[in-house]
Amino acid sequence: MTKSKVFFEELITEIRRIYGSGCVPLHRPVFEGNERRYVVEAIDSNFVSSVGARVDEFERRVAAFTGSAWAVATVNGTSALHVALELADVQRGDEVISQALTFVATCNAISYRGARPVFVDVDLDTMGMSPSALREWLQVNTLLQEGQCCNRQTGARIRACVPMHTFGLPCRVQEIVDVCQEFGITTIEDAAESLGSYINGRHTGTFGRLSTLSFNGNKVITTGGGGMILTDDEGLAKRAKHLTTTAKVPHPFEFVHDEVGYNYRMPNLNAALGCAQMEKLPDMLQIKAEVAMSYRNFCENHGIAFVTAPADTQPNYWLNAIILENREERDALLVYANSEGVMMRPIWRLMNQLEMFKGCQRDRLENSIWLADRVVNLPSCVPDGAMRRFET
Repeated sequence: MTKSKVFFEELITEIRRIYGSGCVPLHRPVFEGNERRYVVEAIDSNFVSSVGARVDEFERRVAAFTGSAWAVATVNGTSALHVALELADVQRGDEVISQALTFVATCNAISYRGARPVFVDVDLDTMGMSPSALREWLQVNTLLQEGQCCNRQTGARIRACVPMHTFGLPCRVQEIVDVCQEFGITTIEDAAESLGSYINGRHTGTFGRLSTLSFNGNKVITTGGGGMILTDDEGLAKRAKHLTTTAKVPHPFEFVHDEVGYNYRMPNLNAALGCAQMEKLPDMLQIKAEVAMSYRNFCENHGIAFVTAPADTQPNYWLNAIILENREERDALLVYANSEGVMMRPIWRLMNQLEMFKGCQRDRLENSIWLADRVVNLPSCVPDGAMRRFET
C-alpha cells in the first residue's frame, strides 16, 4: 500500500469523524433558524417577487455586516458582476484583467459586456490575483493614450480589473487597488465566495470601487439563488438599483423605462431566506473555522499542505483545500474519495483552457497551473446538528 493510499483512508476516516456516515457533500445549505417562518410570512404578504420588505431588509443586513455603505440585491452573483462592469463603464471592445484561476461566471460577465478578459497569475498562498504579476503585466503590455490605459498589442482600452477571493481566502486586494489606481483602472472585487472574510479587520468587498457577492446554494449563506452589489458610492448604488429593475422610472401606474435595463432584482421569497441566514451567519462562520482547524491539525500530523490564509487575514473557510504532490496524486484522491461517498473536487479548469477564452492574452500563469494540478477541495459544510449549541 502506498503512502498516498494510507493517507487517503485516514483522511476519509477524519471526514467521517466530522460529518458522520453516509454521503458527505462538498457544501450544503443550513436552514436551522427562521427561514421557514420568514418565507411563509412573505407568501402570506403576497409580495413574493421583486417588491417586498425582505429585499430591503436583506440589503441593509448585508451592508451593515460588511461595512459597505450600499448593497443592491440581484437574482444571482453573475448578474451582479454584469451590472458592476456596466457601472464601471466597461464597453464592447474593452479589456478587463482577471485571473485564469476562477469560476467561469467571472469571465462570462465580462463577455456579456462585449469585453475581453486578460489573465494574470495568482499568488500561491492566497490563490487570488497577484499584485506583482498584475504590475509586471501592465508595465510591459500597456501604455497611456489620451488618459486611458491601453493594451500595446491590441490597442484596446483596459477599463477594469476583477480579482477574486478564491474559496473565501482574501487576496492582496489593497495592493491590487493601488496598482490599478496608478494605471487608471477600476477595481471590481469578485467577492462571491468571501462573505465573512476580512483583511486586518476590514471585510472583503469593501476595497474596490464596486464588488459582488453570491448567495448560491453552495455558499456560506444562501438565498437559493442570489447576488449583491456593494459600493460606497451612492450614485453607483442608485444606478445599480435602477438598471437591475428594468430601468423603470418610478411612477404609481405609468410604465416608462429610460434605458435598456435588466430584470435582475432578487425576489422577496429569496430575500426572506437571506434575512434568516444572516441571523445565523456568525455562528456558521465559527463552526466552519472549527472544521478548518480540525483539517489543519490532521494535515500537519500527516505532512500534507493545508491551505491557510496569510496572517493579516481572516477567511470564512468557505471551501477548505489541500495541496498534493502532483496531478496524479490529486486525481487518485478524487477518484477514491468520491467512490467512498465523500465529495471532493479539483480547482475549476483554468479559464484560458476553456474553448471560448483560449485566445485571450495572458502571462505565464505559472502559479495558476501549478495549483490547478495539485489542489483538492475538502467537504466544508456545517456538520449536521452543529448549530444546536447556539440555540437559546
